[in-house]
Amino acid sequence: MIDTHCHLDYLEDPASARGELGLSAMVCIGASPQHARNAVALAEQFPDVYATVGLHPTDTGEDSPEARRELEELAGHSRVVGLGESGLDDYWDDTKRAAQVSAFEWQLELARRVGKPLVIHTRDKAGQDSAHRGVMDVLGRWPDVPVILHCFSGHPDLLRFGLERGEHTFFGFAGNTTYKNAHEIHAAARTLPLERMLLETDAPFLAPVPKRGKPNRPGYVRHTLEFIAALREMPADTLERMTDANARRVYGLGAEGRIED
Repeated sequence: MIDTHCHLDYLEDPASARGELGLSAMVCIGASPQHARNAVALAEQFPDVYATVGLHPTDTGEDSPEARRELEELAGHSRVVGLGESGLDDYWDDTKRAAQVSAFEWQLELARRVGKPLVIHTRDKAGQDSAHRGVMDVLGRWPDVPVILHCFSGHPDLLRFGLERGEHTFFGFAGNTTYKNAHEIHAAARTLPLERMLLETDAPFLAPVPKRGKPNRPGYVRHTLEFIAALREMPADTLERMTDANARRVYGLGAEGRIED
């Protein structure tokens, strides 16, 4: 299996995640200048680890010309397969929307320029959806950039928007898909065209059932796989094969996980 989104450098021993529960590859998300450096270093060290580089919407305080120059340089690294995670986050009270949008649009422009997908983070307070609607507004101005809607919330309008946006929009399902009250995520996971689905952990966050409440690990992506396969009443190995093919396609990986030229 391929874990399409994890924060491998947050783990005490990143190497221990390699190969667990049949894991064949991991994409380590570098969502700040320091974490981007960490992600690239891990991708250089291990052949089954790939990196993204970018600036998380809650870390826009680190945005600067110097940070952008460094991230732009890292974006061209041969082990970097995507940008981000970027996007909009209205969960916290000190949200700085203008700064988030500026960083988001800059990363969309960089993704277009280097020909790599952008991983998108979208988070709202319970019962609100301003970040989701803001993401749709921004992406409407960048219709040709491949994106991954990471840790997809199941938001019905964002689901429709992403499907209408075209085949270069993918939806990442994380461990919270397995939570019993995640009804909108369940509905999306049940009906989404399989060629648009990715599986991820967001490790060490959002551990799936039966590991909920513990630190998440990349290998636990298998629990999310098995849950969605049961939802869709299909064999888990078929879903694994299809979602891994999607991961290879969006991130430009070869059949055995190697980066395609």
